[in-house]
Amino acid sequence: MKRILYPTDFSKASLNAFVYALKLAEVTKSELFVLHVYELPQLHMGGMPNTLKEVYDSIELENFENLKDQVPVLRKIADEHQLGHIKMSHILKHGDLIWAITNVVKAENIDYVVMGTKGASGLKETFLGSNTGSVITETEAIVIGVPEEATFKGIKNIVFTTRYREKDIIALKKVIKLANAFGAKVHCLYIKTPKSEVKDVVFQDWKLLFKDDEVVFHTVESSNVKEAILEFTEEYDVDLVAMLNYKRGFFEELFSQSLTQKLSFHVKVPLLALHENIL
Repeated sequence: MKRILYPTDFSKASLNAFVYALKLAEVTKSELFVLHVYELPQLHMGGMPNTLKEVYDSIELENFENLKDQVPVLRKIADEHQLGHIKMSHILKHGDLIWAITNVVKAENIDYVVMGTKGASGLKETFLGSNTGSVITETEAIVIGVPEEATFKGIKNIVFTTRYREKDIIALKKVIKLANAFGAKVHCLYIKTPKSEVKDVVFQDWKLLFKDDEVVFHTVESSNVKEAILEFTEEYDVDLVAMLNYKRGFFEELFSQSLTQKLSFHVKVPLLALHENIL
């Protein structure tokens, strides 16, 4: 059985991502781990270890009670989407969020991490600048970042961006496997720029390799890769953007507010990032 990690701070953005985590758990027959992380304050009260322990114990108890209070909220969301049967385990950890996530990913052999984001206006700073961007680059699990304004309406179209490298083949196979679970079509997208050129024989080899899969190949000529991806996502009514772990700077620019403001499309589509080390 596969395992999904869902980190949450119980915000609107994270609760929205919970629906995606539940749906993913259903179609992949996975167990869902709910993670809440809190930080202990840096207190300096020399000579009073008992007092410090009491303070820390009080903070831990408060966060435990908060988690316990939120469990019925999560169960209600699951029941509203007819997903109350999904097996859930709850984990409470203190410390740095990224450390906690990477620690649980390793300890529990997590396959997917599903996280909420705060939407286009704050995506660069809150999603890619600090939390999810770091998880994408530092964990070997497949990470799905869900914008706050995304609404789960099924996964019917997945776009996989590629430069037709050998390692992209393995990544695409993983995306196809996920697409099959959802009954979705995969759009394999290559953005041809003045500086990039893929030989036709490579393109034909890929089409032959995936001839039995539900994959459609697209080539779009553009000097602006990020803008071309977003425009394609809007045109083809894409439900999930999948890509092999590019440098973080690419993610930041792809979802920056200045770019999305140029388009009628606003970032409401989840991003799936595959780490090279899992291939």
